[in-house]
Amino acid sequence: MKHLVLAGMATAGLLGCAAQPMKLQQERSYVLEWIGERPLIDNSHLTLTLGEDGRAYGNGGCNHWFAPYTLDGNQLSFGKVGSTRKLCAPALMEQERRFLQALETVQRWDISPIEQVRFWPATGKPLRWWPEEG
Repeated sequence: MKHLVLAGMATAGLLGCAAQPMKLQQERSYVLEWIGERPLIDNSHLTLTLGEDGRAYGNGGCNHWFAPYTLDGNQLSFGKVGSTRKLCAPALMEQERRFLQALETVQRWDISPIEQVRFWPATGKPLRWWPEEG
């Protein structure tokens, strides 16, 4: 009987953890790993922070970017994205352009089985993010 009680307590503890899914957090920085079907160029560092004031911002790999956003449950959308206008290597500029365009098409977010944050466009593969270690 003692084993059944311990097993029940352990199961309840595990279920308690599972019942608290990871969520997208405001005022936390995330680092991009993939844009759709393509990983990032080595050593490029693209980031995103969702401000509590409805403004998102981060680094696009070359320039700083910013945009209004709306987050409602698992629905997420970004308004027109703006950025600074520094020039970088052509490959970085092309990656940044794809990233900023992809942000404007995001419709929802979720958490993958490996606890990665995903931003889903209307069609195609998601932007995939990890929380930035700080």
